Amino acid sequence: MHRRTALTVSAALLAAGPLLTACGNDAHPGAAAVVGGERIEVSSLQAQVEDVRDAQAASPQSAQLVAATGDLSRRKLNVMIFDRVVDKVARDHGVTATRAELQQTRDSFVRQGGGEDQLKAVLLQEQGVAPDQIDDFVRRNVLMNKIAQKLGVTENAEGQKKLTDVFSAASKDLGIDVNPRYGRWDDAQVRLSDTAAPWLRQITQDPAAVPAGA
Repeated sequence: MHRRTALTVSAALLAAGPLLTACGNDAHPGAAAVVGGERIEVSSLQAQVEDVRDAQAASPQSAQLVAATGDLSRRKLNVMIFDRVVDKVARDHGVTATRAELQQTRDSFVRQGGGEDQLKAVLLQEQGVAPDQIDDFVRRNVLMNKIAQKLGVTENAEGQKKLTDVFSAASKDLGIDVNPRYGRWDDAQVRLSDTAAPWLRQITQDPAAVPAGA
């Protein structure tokens, strides 16, 4: 099984932080973040966290899985915000993901991961992705690869800088406002403060193939 090939594109998107039940930002009560004028509700964030925790609780390795994902709320918020940045970059560059592309990529993940059940287990263990969150994981990877292709990004430092600059500009345009209890959004790094860089990765030239990278 090729875990690193199939499953590490979005691993760095996941980072740690406390699970909160209320918003500390007086300007946006009840919001974990506001991205492009649209709210990410604390309740939506908690639902994402609970999906993962429920899946972990059903695993024989429950304790190890919980320990490995740490404080999951900031990791999930990091992903939820980043997905909105990806959507903006995709719109700005006329990039879309068709159902056929999404299904083809998911099928590739399943083959590379050793089957559907193994894919679910590995994503839950290594990236804190619950089974019903896999479609979002697939969509993110398809869009990222198609964006990279559209921009002519290659697997080198220059290409990574070009991709970073494009995403950083989109992040600034969205005016991302994060509840300070979760940290601060860094437009330059396109991530929540004190989290791992969200997309230090290699770019595959086939958007339907399983992306490689870390």
